[in-house]
Amino acid sequence: MESLPIINKLYEIYKRIIDLNETVPKRESYSLGISLENSVLETLENLILAKNAPKPFKAAYLIKASSQLEITTLKLRLLLELKLANETKIFQIQGFLTETGRMLGGWLRATQNT
Repeated sequence: MESLPIINKLYEIYKRIIDLNETVPKRESYSLGISLENSVLETLENLILAKNAPKPFKAAYLIKASSQLEITTLKLRLLLELKLANETKIFQIQGFLTETGRMLGGWLRATQNT
């Protein structure tokens, strides 16, 4: 089964977040870091459900994925503002999240127009 580009992109983001989480102080790693990883996994889960869902149900999964993506972005911003991780890595991940958000928005618009 072939994976969609947005799923591949989010998979790469997840790997980068795991790498980033290794540099976060232990206390925050177990709270904010794990929460950040879980947010990305939930987004991935909703995208895969949307991919395999019948057309009438795709939009609901995509809306959930969009919400999770926004939550992920906020958690990443919190890591940045609290100076808990490497700024360069965070900015790179934020760029990937922005690109993923655009892809998700396009997919959502396409499902709502049909």
